[in-house]
Amino acid sequence: MVNITRAADLLEVGANGGGWVAPLGTASPGDPEVQPLAPWAPLGAISDDGLVQGFEEDTQSFTPWGYTAPIRTTITSSLRTFGLTVWETGRTTVQSLQYRIDTADLAPTAGLTTFAETASPVPDRRAFWFVVLDGDNFQRGFYVPEGEITERSDVSHKQDEVAGYEWTITAYPDAAGNTVYHFDRVPATAAYTGS
Repeated sequence: MVNITRAADLLEVGANGGGWVAPLGTASPGDPEVQPLAPWAPLGAISDDGLVQGFEEDTQSFTPWGYTAPIRTTITSSLRTFGLTVWETGRTTVQSLQYRIDTADLAPTAGLTTFAETASPVPDRRAFWFVVLDGDNFQRGFYVPEGEITERSDVSHKQDEVAGYEWTITAYPDAAGNTVYHFDRVPATAAYTGS
């Protein structure tokens, strides 16, 4: 009989978490247990759908003449995304991201904030930091040094649901060629160490 090792403390349930944004070039907070400081700005409440870590890859297989199975496969496209719905649509940072406007341009005058949406939006890359928490022992941090909201869903304003901005954030390569940096704090069990 095969002995199968299982470690329940290595299962992740994304029970809580958060997101932050900062200008390009902002260093990673580096530890999902540490509260990010300025210039990191919180995205506020996120819907109970949590954070979706997206993987999209295309490949090209090469099968020689006379074979029915490929002898080589290359990756032709590799895309990393993060999806979430933010609920605090009145937060300046959130509006800045939704409408691609500098936060300074959203300062209210006599309590009234005014802005216009351009017909010709320009790229709006920023740094992002996401944290997923499962109690005190299982924490994941994702640092996106160059990210941009590339998909925005429709926004419903109605009586029986919270209005939210549903975003897909695409991670672009930084100067080192990396798209996402991972910072994981997981239990040090025998299963994790491979024994």
